[in-house]
Amino acid sequence: MRYYLEFEKPIEELELKIEELKSLSNREDMDITSAVKKLEKKVKGLRSEIFSNLTPWQKTLLARHPDRPYTLDYIDMFSEDFIELHGDRRFSDDPAIVGGLTTINGVHVMIIGHQKGRGTKERIYRNFGQSQPEGYRKALRLMKLAERFKKPIITLIDTPGAYPGIGAEERGQSEAIATNLMEMSKMKTPIISVVIGEGGSGGALALGVADRIYMLEHSVYSVISPEGCAAILWKKDGDLTPEEFSKSADALKLTAQDLLGFKIIDGIIPEPLGGAHRNPEAIAKNISEIIMQSIEELGSKSGGKLIDERYKRLRRIGSFDVAEA
Repeated sequence: MRYYLEFEKPIEELELKIEELKSLSNREDMDITSAVKKLEKKVKGLRSEIFSNLTPWQKTLLARHPDRPYTLDYIDMFSEDFIELHGDRRFSDDPAIVGGLTTINGVHVMIIGHQKGRGTKERIYRNFGQSQPEGYRKALRLMKLAERFKKPIITLIDTPGAYPGIGAEERGQSEAIATNLMEMSKMKTPIISVVIGEGGSGGALALGVADRIYMLEHSVYSVISPEGCAAILWKKDGDLTPEEFSKSADALKLTAQDLLGFKIIDGIIPEPLGGAHRNPEAIAKNISEIIMQSIEELGSKSGGKLIDERYKRLRRIGSFDVAEA
C-alpha cells in the first residue's frame, strides 16, 4: 500500500477514487475510461502544483519517505556484479553502512553508502541508517582499497546522523568520523558523493569529503535535524509543533537548492514528479549518468591534482572577515 505524507492527502483522495473506478471497469455496463482520464489529469496538475511549492520542512519529510529508494536499491538498479565487503578488521561489521566493488557502465568502482532498511525488523538491524564507529572504519578500509587499485569511489549519503549511543562513543565515534574527514581529503583517487535522502551532520560528512557532491532534488543536507534545531531554539524537550519544525528547517537552509546557491554542492539531480519513490528506475538512471560524467571529468587528473583541487574546494566553503587589531 502506498504511503502518503500529510501534504499529499489531496492527491491520495483522488488516486483512491481512480482505483475505485478502475475496480468497477470489469462491469460490462460501465465505461469509466473518460472519468479515469479526467481524474488522472487532475492528479497530475495537483501533484505538479504541490511539489513545485514544497517548504524546507516538507522536503525534509519527503527525504525521509519510507518508500524512497535506499543505497542497495540503487546498487541493484544501476550496477553490475556487486560484491559486498564486510567488517572494519578491528571490531565488527556495521549494517548501517554497506559497500563493495561493482561495475557501472563497464567502469569498476568502489561504492559505499548508508542503508536505513525497510520494515521494523530490518530498520532495527540497520540501526535506521545511523552508523557506529566500525561503520565509518569499514568505509575507510574500502576507500583505501579503492585507492590502492586506482578505482573511483562513489558514496551515497542517507542518514539522520551518526549513532549517539554510549557504546559508539566508547569505541571512538568522533575519532572515526574525524579520521575519515582527514583521510578522504588526501585520497589519490576520484570521489563522487550523492545525497540521496538525508545528509545528517557528521554522520553524512564522514562519507562526504569528495571531488564532486550532488544532491537529489528533494534531499536535505544539514548540520542538525530540524527537530534538534527546534529543541535548541525553543529550549523544549518535547511538545514541539510542526510550525516550530518548519521555522527551524527554514533557518537551516538545508535544501538542495539552498546548498547549490551556497556552492557547497556541484549540482542537483532531478527527481520524478512526486519524489524518487514514484519512479526509482528513472532516478537511478539520472544518478548513474551524473556519476559516469563525473568519473570522465576526474579520471584524467593525477592524484596530486585531485588532492589540490579538493583542498581548494573545501577552503572556498563559507566566508569570514578579518578584524584589524
